[in-house]
Amino acid sequence: MSATVHDQARDGTDGADGPDVLDEGARLGWPRGLSVALVVLGLVGLAGAFTLAVEKYRLLEDPSAPLSCDLNPILSCGSVMDTWQAELLGFPNPLIGVVSFSALVTIGVLSFAVALPRWVHGGLVVGTGLGLVFIHWLAFQSAFRIGALCPWCMVVWAAVIPLFVWTTSSWAAGRDGTLGRLGETAWFWRYLLVMVWYAAFVTVALVQFWDYWRTLL
Repeated sequence: MSATVHDQARDGTDGADGPDVLDEGARLGWPRGLSVALVVLGLVGLAGAFTLAVEKYRLLEDPSAPLSCDLNPILSCGSVMDTWQAELLGFPNPLIGVVSFSALVTIGVLSFAVALPRWVHGGLVVGTGLGLVFIHWLAFQSAFRIGALCPWCMVVWAAVIPLFVWTTSSWAAGRDGTLGRLGETAWFWRYLLVMVWYAAFVTVALVQFWDYWRTLL
């Protein structure tokens, strides 16, 4: 952990130029804010993935069944669920989310009670990083190949992005040198980073499907 981390953890302050992660509860770079994010965002992602799994089951029972997320020709889960991209590993993608988000919530709850080892934090960085790559691939496929956006999928995407930012920036902030300083800066600006990320997604959706959106104006 960098000297800044140790100094702020010792005096209990956030520091004028550093993130608020650096307090007594940081525990080797594990801030309380990360624990909260794992639980809250994990539950949001779990809700989205679980709902998608239920909708998929309904669709398997009755291919003509109306789905709660089929809102219009663009915002439609059914249009996405009928594609091969929705079962990349040979089974419905939502099952991956149900397992993954359940694990994140469990880790988040445990982190409130015990000091988890460093490898857990490192594993979260890898796991959320893979999740980030996966949702960007799905977003690309939805916007540019399938031509529809799944609302519940977007709930999952919206949870994964801040989970990656929180996990990675707090992990880096616990390192020494340049990586530690970059991590502290990223944690300090984490909300702005997520908002810019969201804005990029919204911009792509607006531009790609503008021919439809303008009919609603």
